[in-house]
Amino acid sequence: MERGRAKARTWPTRPARVSALEPWGASFWAAIVGRLRDWVQAEAGPGRLLPYVPVAFGTGIALYFAAEHEPIAWVAGVAAATLGIVAILLRRTRAFPAVLLIAAFAAGFATVALKVQRIAHPVLDKPVQSVALKGFVETHEERERTDRFVLRITEMDAAGRAPTLRRVRISVRKGAAPAVGSFVAMKARLSPPLSPLRPGSYDFGRDLYFQDIAASGFVLGSITAIDPPSDGGWRLRYAAIMQGLRDSIDARIRTSLEGDQRAIATALLTGRRDAITAPVNDAMFISGLGHVLSISGYHMAVVAGVVFFVVRALLALMPALTVTFPIKKVAAAAALGAAGFYLLLSGAEVATQRSFLMTAVVLIAVMVDRRAITFRTLAIAAMIVLLIAPESLVHPSFQMSFAATLGLVALVQIGMPALFTRADSSATARAALWGGREIVTLALASLVAGFATMPYAAYHFHRITPYGVIANLLAMPMVSAVVMPAGLLGLAAMPFGFDGVFWRIMEVGIDWMIVVALWVATLPGAVGRLAAFGAGPLLLASLGIVLFGLLHTPLRYGGALLIVAASGWALLTPQPEILIAGDGRQVALRGADGRLRVMQSGSDVFRIKEWLAADADSRMPDAASLRDGVSCDADGCVAALADGGLVALSFRFDGLADDCARARVVVTLAQPPPDCAARLVSGDQLKSNGALALWQTGGRARNRDSGFAIEAVRPQSRDRPWSPAPVTAAAAANLQPTSPSPGGSRPRPAPVDATPAPADQAAED
Repeated sequence: MERGRAKARTWPTRPARVSALEPWGASFWAAIVGRLRDWVQAEAGPGRLLPYVPVAFGTGIALYFAAEHEPIAWVAGVAAATLGIVAILLRRTRAFPAVLLIAAFAAGFATVALKVQRIAHPVLDKPVQSVALKGFVETHEERERTDRFVLRITEMDAAGRAPTLRRVRISVRKGAAPAVGSFVAMKARLSPPLSPLRPGSYDFGRDLYFQDIAASGFVLGSITAIDPPSDGGWRLRYAAIMQGLRDSIDARIRTSLEGDQRAIATALLTGRRDAITAPVNDAMFISGLGHVLSISGYHMAVVAGVVFFVVRALLALMPALTVTFPIKKVAAAAALGAAGFYLLLSGAEVATQRSFLMTAVVLIAVMVDRRAITFRTLAIAAMIVLLIAPESLVHPSFQMSFAATLGLVALVQIGMPALFTRADSSATARAALWGGREIVTLALASLVAGFATMPYAAYHFHRITPYGVIANLLAMPMVSAVVMPAGLLGLAAMPFGFDGVFWRIMEVGIDWMIVVALWVATLPGAVGRLAAFGAGPLLLASLGIVLFGLLHTPLRYGGALLIVAASGWALLTPQPEILIAGDGRQVALRGADGRLRVMQSGSDVFRIKEWLAADADSRMPDAASLRDGVSCDADGCVAALADGGLVALSFRFDGLADDCARARVVVTLAQPPPDCAARLVSGDQLKSNGALALWQTGGRARNRDSGFAIEAVRPQSRDRPWSPAPVTAAAAANLQPTSPSPGGSRPRPAPVDATPAPADQAAED
């Protein structure tokens, strides 16, 4: 009765107090906490831990690359081993997941530290104008304007003080590169590995260091093949065999195709994609079809799928085998062998390794009657790749490849089943009959892969592909149904001399792909330019992608929030007012219209192109507007910032006094005066710190000086094997020889048959 009377009351005698922190009451928040607890427990269920192990392992690798100086490898190894033992001891406790992830984190850090210790080698620290080299040719790349090869040095003779190098990368005129496996002698001009062109940009020198390459350069004169002093080893013999096979395939394709069609066909089958012309190559990446040129999961899946289908179909023609013989498993084994051969033929790059491992795990799962496409498959592939090549974590190929694959696996496991659960409806059934399901699947796959790789494309290449879905919908069916199958049939028919017809069929599909790429690249807004941003937004976006892809409960939408926050952070990143090249010969500054102006002594098109791309600027490096407001004479150049302050690039000492009196920033390679009132950037500072970026004070809070915050490619506290700290003046004096080096020989005249043209030399440097 009391309850009924209370229920009938409509006007309380005293209003209830509602807490500002609990507007819906304690029961509401208790329900929320309970729901979150249920979701967390669901995510921590059996079998959910493995995908996070490579995430922790990769985080440890990332921390290694963020260190300012080289860690002590044996300490990192002991720490990782200790944590691994602790994790084993606690495997039956509730603390095991956390301890295991910490151990994986430490193992990732130790793995890359120990690898650097194992491959340690000297790096050229300053240019050498002429050096005599002898060695074995290990690789050969065919590029659009030049060829390039890696030389394993057995004998090196350089005038002055130069370290003894193990491997160098040399450019030659097109068609002049020696054969892989040959032993050659030459003279070359060598330069240190290319440093980042601006603070935060990609470190090419780090890549070369992990490839055991200590310098790059170009040939001076001719290349002479001579008798080797010893056997080059089994690795060299293997490289020569595979290179010979690639050359044979390319030679057969040349008989039927030419130009970009030939270059793309060779790229799809052998991985050699550097001969594609710049307009087509740019169009492929602008349109979102650039992934076709890099052998990855798609290519490996097509190769394995075609072989699996053909072998299974042929075996099925014999009824006796279908009853007594596991033809499906035999077909999977044959497909695995074909995928392994494709891996070796294509050069086994990181994306190809990941693709092969994923394909191998799937095919092995078929052979042992297990489920194939899972997050565990991806986790195992990631761990194997990171154990073999931990440095690949910071490469865009690894990042984009695994991000796209994570999105596609999540789509298969989470999204695809829900998409077609109502396949019995008449509208869906009719659409499926006309290929609607396949079109939707391809569109969804393109969208998911595009969104997953977008942060990495924006970070490394400063652009996105707004029309990627359109390009993939138009081109990928032709690539899947015509180009790749024809290429595989061409390879199979080569030994019998009937491959020509398949190359011409392949050309039809490639022509269509090029047409689509060029058309999409001309659409309004096709080049989605984005200004450069730091590693912080990329790490936050990566965490969001991992959470959104791996979590199964609604907690995954927290990953989406992180991706949105990372996007806002990236878009709000301030851009520098001044960029100074590491050699002091080029300075870019932001004018009153917000765009960059360039002052320079000499020309470096590659650097200017990178600066403009990082500024989301569509102008070409030779655009006249880059020189608007720039005044130059024999002594130097001067231009004004947005606030009217002057920046001077001084060529000679004679003009320094006037520049110091008028400009806010003076960049000079000459000996500066001691009483310069401007912010002075000297050649010694650039030699120590590399390229510099300057912001107006208030934008960033580091190294404030004369109204500017300064960020360097190589801060004074940074000392890594691929970017060693500069030698101090005292140490350099101790390293100098006590007597002049005898007779540094003059470089002999360069025959035109090997030395690249000057423009090609600049491009290679």
